[in-house]
Amino acid sequence: MKILYLTGGAGQMYCGSCLRDNALATELMSRGHKVTLLPVYTPTLTDEANVSHDRVFFGGVSVYLEQYVPPFRSSPKWLDRLWDSKAMLNLATRRSISTSPRMLGEMTVSMLKGESGFQHKEITKFLRWLKDEDPPDVVSLPYTLLISLAKPIKELLGKPICCTLQGEDLFLEGLEEPYRTESKELIKRNLKYIDGFISVSEYYARFMPDYLGIPRNKIHVVPLGISFEGFEKTTHPRSETFRVGYFARIAPEKGLHVLADAYRRLRKSGKLTNARLDFAGYLAPEYRKYLDDIEQEMKAAGFGAEFTYHGVVDREKKIEFLSGIDMLSVPATYDEPKGIFLLEAMACGIPVAQPRRGGFTEIVEKTGGGLLVNPDDVDSLGEGILTLAQDPALAQRLGDSGFVKVREHFSVAQMAERAVEVYEGLMSDQMSDEL
Repeated sequence: MKILYLTGGAGQMYCGSCLRDNALATELMSRGHKVTLLPVYTPTLTDEANVSHDRVFFGGVSVYLEQYVPPFRSSPKWLDRLWDSKAMLNLATRRSISTSPRMLGEMTVSMLKGESGFQHKEITKFLRWLKDEDPPDVVSLPYTLLISLAKPIKELLGKPICCTLQGEDLFLEGLEEPYRTESKELIKRNLKYIDGFISVSEYYARFMPDYLGIPRNKIHVVPLGISFEGFEKTTHPRSETFRVGYFARIAPEKGLHVLADAYRRLRKSGKLTNARLDFAGYLAPEYRKYLDDIEQEMKAAGFGAEFTYHGVVDREKKIEFLSGIDMLSVPATYDEPKGIFLLEAMACGIPVAQPRRGGFTEIVEKTGGGLLVNPDDVDSLGEGILTLAQDPALAQRLGDSGFVKVREHFSVAQMAERAVEVYEGLMSDQMSDEL
């Protein structure tokens, strides 16, 4: 099977969607499928071997310039090649400029307008490249924010197009009005050009029909999967210091402040002794103050020395970090559809304490790898942490279950097998329609 798989780059950040897309493409290629993993916006950053194409389409610099500097909407090819080069894109991502909600809204709407938007030249360049390539059997879009590509791709190739659903509601809900409503309406207008949608969780498959009007019978669940290479069961003896861990982006919606609040309350109560809170993950410049405020609260409470940021970590350091904690919690304040960090912690035999929301619930229930607590409830989270700290036998049983069951239900091999089933089904449906 020949698959054209678009993936959205996230600059200098390890992005869960990028990691998933790269892992899936790698596994599909190992099974003999021809996969072209094509980055959009920026090159992708992964902690495994990166199998993405060298060329980046809809380069972030060009998209920005075409939005706000009209002459660039018709600039010459030689200048476009400069802006679209990997060197320029990597340089731009290092500058990490905070983007206003208005700017995000304007660019999102323009991109969703497709060939009638300010980035129409980028679509022309993409289609010109696609026309000269060996035609794929199926095309995969990374999220509905690029759904405007479906119509021109289908007109050019006449092949099935699928679109992955993996968390775009968080982005859309962050837009100001009228951009949020306009973006959702533009997405809905293009749903008819998508042959099938791939959801990363059962939760998201239930959520998206009401949110974006996607027919439920067009949504296929392909559960998350990770490669377990390098992950081993934690064997270190439990020390006197109980290590609470957090591994995700440092951002309000991921809930580090909630975890820090629960931790402080437990330490002040005297119920949790000899403990520390270690955390790691990407920190965008706009969230530096968010982290500073949490650090100040920890210091004011007398626990500053127990609160340690380990920065952005590569795969080796990630596994080392996860293996060194006694439990993991990422108490997101929204209904997260993924949760790769849970799979990675369980792959090391580390139990988790997570809010009963979004995709977290099905991961924890399917693996038995942790405790579910009430969402947005600091006291409930604290009880979960304290239970794991005071009952080492239970923590061990949960960790053991997660270690075994995550390999049974969330391997990259299973993810690839299910994805192939969906692709083949879309191809078969098209052939039936053509007969």
